[in-house]
Amino acid sequence: MSLQICVLASGSSGNCTYVGSDHAAILIDMGISARETSRRLEQIGADLNAIQAVCITHEHHDHTCGLGALQRKHKIPAYANAGTLEALMQQDPKASGLPWTVFQNGAPFQIGDLSIEPFSVPHDAFDPVGFIVRAGDAKVGIVTDMGIATELIRTRLKGCRMLVLESNHDEQLVKDSSRPWHLKQRILSRQGHLSNGNAAEMLTEIAGTELQQVFLAHISDQCNRHDLALGETISALSRAGLGHIKVSLTFADRISEIWRG
Repeated sequence: MSLQICVLASGSSGNCTYVGSDHAAILIDMGISARETSRRLEQIGADLNAIQAVCITHEHHDHTCGLGALQRKHKIPAYANAGTLEALMQQDPKASGLPWTVFQNGAPFQIGDLSIEPFSVPHDAFDPVGFIVRAGDAKVGIVTDMGIATELIRTRLKGCRMLVLESNHDEQLVKDSSRPWHLKQRILSRQGHLSNGNAAEMLTEIAGTELQQVFLAHISDQCNRHDLALGETISALSRAGLGHIKVSLTFADRISEIWRG
């Protein structure tokens, strides 16, 4: 049994990740249009019509803006916890009439041969989650928005073969930016986004011999640079004797590499 992961889009303009196995295919979040999702899936040899579910991490627009059209036009069911669904219905009352399955944080659910476990993360949304996905003995973790790396997050991510992990900003670039102070406070808060340094630090604490590859996600286009995120993570892993782990980037305008494991 094998897994295939590709980050179709990542950043403040839209987030969507493909997870495929021998007998299932899902998306994590739907922050780009259905048409663009279909186009990017074709680049990896996947078909939008074969997607069995979309699992939503939280209600923010950059994770859900393409969801309504996907459900209405393609009849693909969506999975979310009750807090996220409530928030989405407040944004768009029509969402209540779409195909939904409600999950509970901490309770794994099954889609085909994929076991999916949602777990709570700190972010300024109603009830945001990350996901652990398993197929056979393969375990991967996807956490794209979190203000701090809690003990729960660290525990859930240990033992993963692959991680999609937020490395949103460089703290000094945030402080030096022309963004309003209230936005800087939000980004740097415990309910905001994870910095390059904090992401790298967490990786050195949780990485084991199983971890093969890390995809750095949700990289800010204004308060970060790809070379900064990549360099800080690789340096931290090297100092910790974890240089065997491959570190890759994700992008807003194009797909990532494909991980197979």
